[in-house]
Formats: sequence, C-alpha cells, structure tokens
Amino acid sequence: MSLKSLVLAGAVALLPTLALAQMQVDDPYARAGSPMAQSGAAFMAITNATGTDDRLVGATSDIAERAELHTHVQTAEGVMQMREVEGGIPLPAGETVTLERGGLHVMFLGLTRPMLQGETFELTLEFETAPPLTITVPVDLERMPGQPGMGMHHGHGHGAMHGTGG
Repeated sequence: MSLKSLVLAGAVALLPTLALAQMQVDDPYARAGSPMAQSGAAFMAITNATGTDDRLVGATSDIAERAELHTHVQTAEGVMQMREVEGGIPLPAGETVTLERGGLHVMFLGLTRPMLQGETFELTLEFETAPPLTITVPVDLERMPGQPGMGMHHGHGHGAMHGTGG
C-alpha cells in the first residue's frame, strides 16, 4: 500500500469519530404557565462532545419573538429572581450541562402561539464555536421538576437534527 493510500485510509477511518464530536442534546422539553401565557421556557441536557470548551450563546425559534438564556439568582433579601445570562452558558469539553427548572434555561418572550401539550417546535441553539444545532422540542405541561421525559436525543446520527449542526 502506498503512503498516499495509507494516509487516505487513515483519514477515512477517522471520519466517523470526527462526525460524532459535536454538541448533543438529550431530553428537551418546553412549557408555559398557561395557554394564554406570553412567555415560556425550554429545558434540556447539553453534552459538549467536541473536545473543546464552548459556550451556548443564543437560541432562536419561531415559537417566540425573542429567545434568551436565563438563570435564577438569589437576591440579598433571599428572593429568587430570573436573570439573563451574560456572555452565554459555559459548556466545558466532555461535560454535560443541564438546563432545568429553577436554574439555567432558554426563555421565550412574546410567544407567537400557545404552547399546547404534546405539540412540538424547532429550536436552534447557537454556540460560540460549534455549528448551530436545530432540535425538535416537545411541549410537556404535565412534567414535574426533576421528572425524566421521553428520552428524546438530538445529536449526530439521531434523526432529530435539521439541516444545521450536523
């Protein structure tokens, strides 16, 4: 085998590994306080399988006029308040960061339609360095905090990504 063939074979063998090295999203879901609510939120677990530290810096969806990254902080008076996350959410290489109720989440402001139980919508997550990742998010108004969902997984080769991020 020539050196050129050997190098080419090695590069081809690495392609599946490189293709899998990306952001992965597990168990996304969204909810709003009521069918008449003007805001809602999405929650999920994001695993950074890229091998490089990154940040979730934004999100977009047609479910709302605006999507922001939020968290809850405790004031000096002991009151929990929601705040926008400045500079994005750190996603250390090889780690999973959970966006959950009472903590980090994607906040939807100015809902363009009601969030109804069982419906889905697309959400595009934007990262500092990784390519955008579009996922399908189910609305689950019945889930209690900390309760696992239907085990939806979004990432390379899982059929839930759309056009971007793959």
